[in-house]
Amino acid sequence: MRDPDHHMQDVLDFWFPDNGHQDSPETHRAFWNERMQGGMDTAIIEHFADLTLAGATGQLDHWSETARGRLALLIVLDQFPRSLWRDTPAAYAQDIKATHLALEGIRNGHFDSLTPWEQTFFVIAIGHCEGPDHLDRMNMLDNVVEKIIAGMPAHLAPLGDGLRVQHGRVKDVVARFARHPHRNDILGRPSTPDEALYVRKGEFPHNTPATPDATQ
Repeated sequence: MRDPDHHMQDVLDFWFPDNGHQDSPETHRAFWNERMQGGMDTAIIEHFADLTLAGATGQLDHWSETARGRLALLIVLDQFPRSLWRDTPAAYAQDIKATHLALEGIRNGHFDSLTPWEQTFFVIAIGHCEGPDHLDRMNMLDNVVEKIIAGMPAHLAPLGDGLRVQHGRVKDVVARFARHPHRNDILGRPSTPDEALYVRKGEFPHNTPATPDATQ
């Protein structure tokens, strides 16, 4: 792999293409569906496997020095592993690091310089990360989600309700189970009876199309 620093812009160009996806609700929904429902898997595996491994082994940490570098690193740590290592524990192995990166970016102002659709990936990463403070983080995100919605262009405002509802669905799962039970088999951990019933029903937040909180 060539110098990883050259790939920071490659990640951003790939994940946030300059194709006018934000110009209408229909094209913006397509943007989210492609990313949240596995539509990017093949391209990630073919073109970003080495970079995802580099991110997972700390070789790209210095990207976080800038707002857009932090965003690119967040995509590499939180989104790419879910495609490259889907249905394995490695898919979730960078969640803690990605969440620290996102929380720090919200505190230091990097978050504020980004577009609403870029900012939403901070929310997604924080929602992904299990842990004893998971529900506290989800509650903290209430205001962050409203800030993202307020920053949406007027023609995308109808999608704001979808983001709000999706955030609430993820928060409800965390409040109920304190984790994402659909991961239990992959991580080799037993399910409670309530979790087993939830998994059998398969009504997971990340199975909902056109909503920016999937690939849990």
